Amino acid sequence: MQVASKAEGQSHSWLLLGSMLLGAALVLNSFLARTFYPANPLAGDISAFLGALILAFPILRTAVIDLWRGKLFMNELVAMAVLAAMASGDYQTAGVIGFFMLLALVIETRSAEGAHKAIENLIRMTPSTARRIAADGRDEEVEVQQLAVGDMVRVRPGDNIPADGVIRNGRTTLNEATITGESLPRDKEPGEEVFAGTQNLTGVLDVEVTRVGDDTTLGKVQELILAAEQTKLPIMRMIDRYARYYTPVILMLAALIWFFTEDWNRVIALLIIACPCAFILATPTAMVAALSAAARLGVLVKNISNLEEASRIDTFVLDKTGTLTTGVLGVSRLAPVAGVDSSSLLFDAGSAERHSNHPAALALQRLAEEVDLELVDPLDFHEEPGQGIRARVNGAEILAGRVTWLQANQIDDDRLIRDNQEQVRGLSAIFIAKDGTYQGWVGLEDQVRPEARESLAQMAQLGVKRLAMVTGDRRAVADMVARTVACTEWKAECLPHEKVAFVEEARSAGYRVAFVGDGVNDAPALAASHIGIAMGAAGSDVAIHSATIALMNNDLRRLPFLIDLSRSARVVIHQNIAIGGFFILGGLTISGLGLLAPILAAIMHNAGSLIVVFNSARLIRKGEELDER
Repeated sequence: MQVASKAEGQSHSWLLLGSMLLGAALVLNSFLARTFYPANPLAGDISAFLGALILAFPILRTAVIDLWRGKLFMNELVAMAVLAAMASGDYQTAGVIGFFMLLALVIETRSAEGAHKAIENLIRMTPSTARRIAADGRDEEVEVQQLAVGDMVRVRPGDNIPADGVIRNGRTTLNEATITGESLPRDKEPGEEVFAGTQNLTGVLDVEVTRVGDDTTLGKVQELILAAEQTKLPIMRMIDRYARYYTPVILMLAALIWFFTEDWNRVIALLIIACPCAFILATPTAMVAALSAAARLGVLVKNISNLEEASRIDTFVLDKTGTLTTGVLGVSRLAPVAGVDSSSLLFDAGSAERHSNHPAALALQRLAEEVDLELVDPLDFHEEPGQGIRARVNGAEILAGRVTWLQANQIDDDRLIRDNQEQVRGLSAIFIAKDGTYQGWVGLEDQVRPEARESLAQMAQLGVKRLAMVTGDRRAVADMVARTVACTEWKAECLPHEKVAFVEEARSAGYRVAFVGDGVNDAPALAASHIGIAMGAAGSDVAIHSATIALMNNDLRRLPFLIDLSRSARVVIHQNIAIGGFFILGGLTISGLGLLAPILAAIMHNAGSLIVVFNSARLIRKGEELDER
């Protein structure tokens, strides 16, 4: 049966359901009338005729519309079966057949609506109004469509964010599950980005709008879901190509059976069982379920063929910065000289750097906050870009920066030269001096994601042959990260075109390659691979457009989940096709032999469709262990 169009909407499915229940009641009444009033069959016949007519009308209407448009689908087979039963005067049989076939149509229509339910939910998550802050500081309620980039909006606890923006005032906790797939709320403070459709849980926020309408991250998510639903796998395109030949072949078989047996029951049963609903539902139901499971965890797939392609990937090429690592500097080592303790070194360096916005200075401040070390504001602060800073902390002059910065300020110490040559390989380092005396150094590095090693190990267990890391960073840094995540193949100091060359070389060697990057400087490599996977795509237009699959958060565990989901979806599709083929071939055989009554054929037809739907539904629960974690 052909699924009702989306334009007919939910009201159409309720109309079908009402027709099915009313017609079923009349047909059931005909059986009761014949049972309790066998001497007067007319009342039962009238009830059966009316019930069959009500149940048959939606089926006949769909078949006529198909023929009027010059298209031949499977609906015509069922319509002919119902008409044949009515023409033979067996209205009860026609009614029962119509009931079961209409039940199948209702199920498929509801399935089609379910495929769009995610989009409708996303649309509802964006509020229709927003509190825009006027020039005089008061907030006024306006339609969301009236918001423009640069407007300031006020978001109260319990409200949904009306547009993408940046927090300018206030701190809060946000539920971002609709965008990132993360079940745990996230704390937000001024300067951080927020997304339309996410829920404000605690504080009051003033947000500067940066994207509105379809340009928001939520709008891009809706576009991706629509695009994925409108694409088809090769197996689905094959079914469409041969569908127009299927109905004439079945009609020829029905004509042959009638010619040799003159048995209307065989013909009707064959026409019913030949409608390949289970076969048609085999692929789309599995893919809708898989896409739903992926979207729940913040994995957005542009084209369902990309999801199918993921099952064949045997090589993953991963960028380092922002992918295997967080992309944020963190303090990994405090190395004071003899006679200086670590807390003093951190206090002097962190206080001196307190007015700097350099990533190294921010890393020092974060560490001091974590260990409850209270820093002080420096005096006479001076920062030399690319070199270091000079400041006074509690009356002492502090120098912090490169070796060349300390040397330029007459810090001459053999330990400084030795530490620079031997101790800081693979790390970024800040060297510190106090009142002209060398105090030691602080080592910083881009922090490796805590789940990176586990995720790569899981991919190897799933049969991925090659796991490679490519980065534009130094060899020492690349070697350290590769050893941390247990990645044996890596290449450092790569320019963007060299990453593309690495991917193309792997492809030419016969590997199916997935490239994982941040979607910005890695865009050429993402496009060159079989599938490109953008990490942390929330809020990044470049990431969403350059990759074929977008991970809305930075959890690398989504990668082995994606492989497992894709392979499970392929298995389910093959199972569904086998189920559909079994019911069709088996049904055609036993109906041709006269062993299948029309009513049983209708029941058997629906049984096959329901088995396929329930089998596909198993995929929706994929990845629940990630939700729990």
